[in-house]
Parts: sequence; C-alpha cells; structure tokens
Amino acid sequence: MSESADWTRGTAAIRYQRCACCAHVQYFRRDFCAACGSLALTDHAASGEGTIYATSLVCRAATPETRAQVPYNIVLVDMREGFRMMAHGDHDLAIGDVVAACFKDFAGGLVPHFGKAK
Repeated sequence: MSESADWTRGTAAIRYQRCACCAHVQYFRRDFCAACGSLALTDHAASGEGTIYATSLVCRAATPETRAQVPYNIVLVDMREGFRMMAHGDHDLAIGDVVAACFKDFAGGLVPHFGKAK
C-alpha cells in the first residue's frame, strides 16, 4: 500500500484507495479493504470534483482554535471516484451542487474546501 501524502499530512491533495480484488473504493486509508478484507489496495489521487450530499453551517466553535472561523460550512461530498468525504465548503452550497476542491488554512491546518464548480 502506498502512503502518498495528502491533506492529512499537509499536502494539497485528496487520496483514496481501490481494492485490487473487489474494486471497492475507500476513504480514509486503511491497511485492508473494508469490503472484502484484502490487503491488495492501490492508492489514487482524487480529482477534487463531486456533488454535495449534505451541508451544515457551524455557528458555534468546537474549540478555541476554531472560534475565529465561525460560522463555517461543513459538507458531505459524493466524490466523482465513488467515495463520500466530509470537508469544508462555501456558505452558498446546496444539496446537488457540483463542486470542486481547493485547499485552505483552517485553525492552523490545511483542509479541503469545496466551492461550486466553474
């Protein structure tokens, strides 16, 4: 299994895995396929494109570090590659919007941030 850098390691990228045995797609990385248990996983870079599945505006800071960011939008995105991920998003996003990712600083870390695709 490749351990390529992604946003969780400070690199502006979204990575996912595909099982070589059953073709299951999974995100976040694991040591085995969550569907069949195989260890034969391949690492891939996501396009950053997807569709909004859900959105929620956060109006209360969860930590002192996030207080300056309130309000912020948390979105669930169905990615083009077949997995769903949680990320930050523009305030004007609605369910069904086609979106593209960029990366922004949030409370001292690099996070995926989605906006409407152009």
